[in-house]
Amino acid sequence: AGPQLNAQLEGWLSQVQSTKRPARAIIAPHAGYTYCGSCAAHAYKQVDPNITRKIFILGPSHHVPLSRCALSSVDIYRTPLYDLRIDQKIYGELWKTGMFERMSLQTDEDEHSIEMHLPYTAKAMESHKDEFTIIPVLVGALSESKEQEFGKLFSKYLADPSNLFVVSSDFCHWGQRFRYSYYDESQGEIYRSIEHLDKMGMSIIEQLDPVSFSNYLKKYHNTICGRHPIGVLLNAINELQKNGMNMSFSFLNYAQSSQCRNWQDSSVSYAAGALMVH
Repeated sequence: AGPQLNAQLEGWLSQVQSTKRPARAIIAPHAGYTYCGSCAAHAYKQVDPNITRKIFILGPSHHVPLSRCALSSVDIYRTPLYDLRIDQKIYGELWKTGMFERMSLQTDEDEHSIEMHLPYTAKAMESHKDEFTIIPVLVGALSESKEQEFGKLFSKYLADPSNLFVVSSDFCHWGQRFRYSYYDESQGEIYRSIEHLDKMGMSIIEQLDPVSFSNYLKKYHNTICGRHPIGVLLNAINELQKNGMNMSFSFLNYAQSSQCRNWQDSSVSYAAGALMVH
């Protein structure tokens, strides 16, 4: 599986342009690569392996109810490319805050929101594969005030150019199986309405305002599964902006697993974007 996966990732990355500046954070999807591999490449292409030494991977919890954030209990994550080492020193710092819990091995193995980023992370970093560590963080269903607290905590790590944040999220999950069927007929076909809804959310994320993003979610209930990791990132950015750091976020790609045209259809949307520090 290694060589095949490697070739796939190389193919997707080779079709994408890199921006002028390296990303300090990316938002990228976590579905099967056949659905979102090419979309995710747009984010991973912005990672600079020459400067990146620690990679924080923030993924939402899909299976276990979690009101805080959780850390892994293992030392190494295996990928078909090579093994990734978890940074026990940073884990120690986070653990000391008392804000985290440990995820069980079962939770860790069941959760795909972090797992799906590991091969891409390995690929993006392969030229420096022995020189970086990862910090996986499972993000629970945080309240707005908790998103703010975790944002503050992570902001000091986000300030460091040798750190990269990978925020794991898909966008709209539409259809009966997701119990979400918002449709604005003025947009035309259902898939156009979904795109309009997603792009509204994406442009709010680009404004880097956590409060506007919360309000958007309350209004439309868009089923963005990584809304809490995104909320934590926005709050971390907000904290740094208060201290005079100049940043911008831009989405580089948007895709849907299929085009919904009637009520029986379903789809998941994907978006890839990068945070630049100026």
